Amino acid sequence: MSLRIFVFFAIGLLIFILDIGFNAEQDSKDIYISDQELTSLLSAWKSQVGRPPSDEEIVSIINNFVQEEILYREALLLNLDQEDRIIKRRLAQKITFLKQETIPDDPSEEELERFFEQNKNDYYVPATYSFSHHYFSKESDAKERASKAFNAYQTDGVEIIGDPFFLGKNFYQNTANEIKKNFGELFFLSVENLSINEWSGPHESAFGYHIILLKEVKTGFSPPLEKVLLRVQQDYLSQAQDKAIAEYIDEIRSQYRVIINPEYKF
Repeated sequence: MSLRIFVFFAIGLLIFILDIGFNAEQDSKDIYISDQELTSLLSAWKSQVGRPPSDEEIVSIINNFVQEEILYREALLLNLDQEDRIIKRRLAQKITFLKQETIPDDPSEEELERFFEQNKNDYYVPATYSFSHHYFSKESDAKERASKAFNAYQTDGVEIIGDPFFLGKNFYQNTANEIKKNFGELFFLSVENLSINEWSGPHESAFGYHIILLKEVKTGFSPPLEKVLLRVQQDYLSQAQDKAIAEYIDEIRSQYRVIINPEYKF
């Protein structure tokens, strides 16, 4: 018996037995598996396992699909989909995906240029700062110890030895926001006003005091479109998809009526 005959014989027999078992109208019990759906099932299996399925595995794949379809239909007949937040959320996500897929994924050059100009601030590359520091914990006369160590370095060239800092000693191309997050606003105000390659201090942070060596400052800039083209295209499509969903909901919202108990105590 050929594979095709064997498979469809197995499907037909299974459907026939299940149809008799449930004893309902023929129309409501038909399970039609299209060529496209069958190809999709077999392709998904091959993608997961890494090889084509055997004859026995094909029968198992189809039987599993039929079983899932039967259970799904019976669940609907029992209204098990009603008032189920998970099912509602999944269906809402599915229609969202379907609407998003209607957006073409090849916007024109003019559309991308216009989008880029309108959202140029989103692609701004902020200034970065590279620096080293010696840390003095505020728990033990930090300012006094930092001043003493820095004066000894300036007058006699004595090596500055501070306390261990949990984020380390050297920082490379940190943005202002990163520095503020790690050290606090006060520390950044000191850093951005320092001269390059000159130890300076003591400067206060949220953790204590620091002797700082600012090594490099890279000025922020707005990159040309060609440098961020892929990101711009992704952002454009994402925004277009969100807009499509919003417009779709606005279009059909008027067809629905929301009723809330006016006496409900929020």
